[in-house]
Amino acid sequence: MQYVGSMVLGLNDALVELTGTIAGLTFALQSTRLVALSGLITGISATLSMASSEYLSAKSNGEENALKSSIYTGIAYLVTVAFLTLPYLLLPDNAYAWALGIMLVIVILIIFFFNYYISVAKSLPFKKRFMEMAGISLSVALISFAIGLLVKKFLGVTI
Repeated sequence: MQYVGSMVLGLNDALVELTGTIAGLTFALQSTRLVALSGLITGISATLSMASSEYLSAKSNGEENALKSSIYTGIAYLVTVAFLTLPYLLLPDNAYAWALGIMLVIVILIIFFFNYYISVAKSLPFKKRFMEMAGISLSVALISFAIGLLVKKFLGVTI
């Protein structure tokens, strides 16, 4: 429980950032393989960035276990990356819409189970925390999805 804050940081940042990125790329690229490639590269780079930022932040706050905090953040981020890119790796290349739908279900399930765990472990209200986290993640995904469509149209890119 000592590192829940680090886990929340990694998990929430991965959900918001990667859900938005993958949603935006899904209809821009229209290929599960290209979205998986982009998602994995982005996700792994962001994992390293977030873990190192957590280390520097914890270290500057004088925390003795800064490395451990960064490891928890990185693991939470990387596991989330794996779950979110999985549908794009498993489905056929032209099933990008299905992959997006499955990824969004996975996002909701991750948020549900994580918030349920935190609510039980810390005796916190579940519904408000769940709705807030789900609302933020899905709003970013929707906005990024629209941006992906607009950028594709504006640049005239066809793949």
